[in-house]
Amino acid sequence: MVEDEDLLLTVLNSAPVIDGHPTDVLSGDGAADWIRALGGCGTRGECGPLRLVRDTLHLLIRGTSSDVSSLASALDRARLRPAVSPAGVSWQLEAAPDEELAVRVVLAWSRVTTELPQRLRACANEECNLFLIDHSRPGTARWCSMAACGNRMKARTHARKRRFEK
Repeated sequence: MVEDEDLLLTVLNSAPVIDGHPTDVLSGDGAADWIRALGGCGTRGECGPLRLVRDTLHLLIRGTSSDVSSLASALDRARLRPAVSPAGVSWQLEAAPDEELAVRVVLAWSRVTTELPQRLRACANEECNLFLIDHSRPGTARWCSMAACGNRMKARTHARKRRFEK
């Protein structure tokens, strides 16, 4: 499942806000290389479905939409074929090359939300556009990174409290 989680978070976090400016790895010149590094083909036709899946998942995870039609259409032509071996049954994904990575992301999202309910969430820093999977025992992680967003948010809260005390 870790591989699924890594793929899911990598795609979800492919549109970070850097120095206050939104960016998108899937729109730049390096998109093809980035997609190939994830196991995709790196074709131009692969960016569209992957971007659509990512953007739909952003809205779903943030709770601002419940429309899953884009995810359903990403899965339309995909299928899982069983393969039997002495180790048991495994499932092989069959999808068009340009659609396979988007399908893998949707399947990863489904596994994570099923096996770790309520643990996939957006960073609590409203200025951040990243996501996290909370593996903490109490399930209370709020930030994509304690070093980046967590410390920043705690410092703001502390400063705000100090202002009100005076």
